[in-house]
Amino acid sequence: MAGDDFKLERNLAMDAVRVTEAAAIASWRLVGHGDEKAADQAAVDAMRTALNSLDIDGLIVIGEGERDEAPMLYIGEKVGTGKGPRIDIALDPLEGTTLTAKAMSNALAVMAFAPGGGMLHAPDTYMDKIAVGPGFAKGVVDLDASPADNVRALAKAKGVEPREITACVLDRPRHTEIIASLRSVGARVHLITDGDVAGVINTTDPSTQIDIYIGSGGAPEGVLACAALKCVGGQFQGRLVFRNDDEKARARRIGFQDADFGRKYDLDDLVKGDAIFSATGVTKGALLDGVTIAGGFVQTHTLVMNSATRTVREIRMKRPV
Repeated sequence: MAGDDFKLERNLAMDAVRVTEAAAIASWRLVGHGDEKAADQAAVDAMRTALNSLDIDGLIVIGEGERDEAPMLYIGEKVGTGKGPRIDIALDPLEGTTLTAKAMSNALAVMAFAPGGGMLHAPDTYMDKIAVGPGFAKGVVDLDASPADNVRALAKAKGVEPREITACVLDRPRHTEIIASLRSVGARVHLITDGDVAGVINTTDPSTQIDIYIGSGGAPEGVLACAALKCVGGQFQGRLVFRNDDEKARARRIGFQDADFGRKYDLDDLVKGDAIFSATGVTKGALLDGVTIAGGFVQTHTLVMNSATRTVREIRMKRPV
């Protein structure tokens, strides 16, 4: 490979790891202190500092909000030294602010890189989502099918009974009908309180025993999750959900047309080409251990994925505090 693609493949994976490690360590110091805003700000500050040290011409396309809402890591902010490849960046410095404040499991620092223009600039709205991991024929599940029918289809593809399928769903009142449909065919329902990026990522690793993710969550988080799925060959479908006309107007301002509002997006619509994805555990979860600081050393656990090479690496870092 040559040019920016080569740099994306060969140089940036470990850079991404160092960025999410920095955010995770900074936010870990606020675990259990009950202050969501302080934990998030610590992660943002650390992630921004780390990004600005990289030799990239980086553009935040999924970030902390629009410029008038977020003083840093806002959508449209340029990061890096400006001397390297043009990179789109999607990030959530602390996915699970409530989880962190309450010292609950599955809080993560998350980021994805793609070549410039490679990721959809999703509006800050909800998105209906369905996702499965790798190893299935394309179209094995469909956003327009019922949760029960999707479980039946996935069970058939796996050669098991529906009762052996586990679905991950955000524990929200809006998902009552989804949960009932899943349970009507005997599927297990794994409810999570927060963190739907982690929920989608869990479908990529059999050790989590999560087979499918279903439900609505943030559209920007959908793009982040797709970067991970792109690296392992998973499947994703999503459709934007607008609660009012103001959200539609906001989407129009960033280039969406009315015809896009009912569109069903797939994985390649959200992440067009190659991507690098990195997630570092803040608190211990199903996929990653959390940060620990003891005996004068800090330790982290990171998952880094690269779609160009279809590699998934677990990295454990230990260094003096």
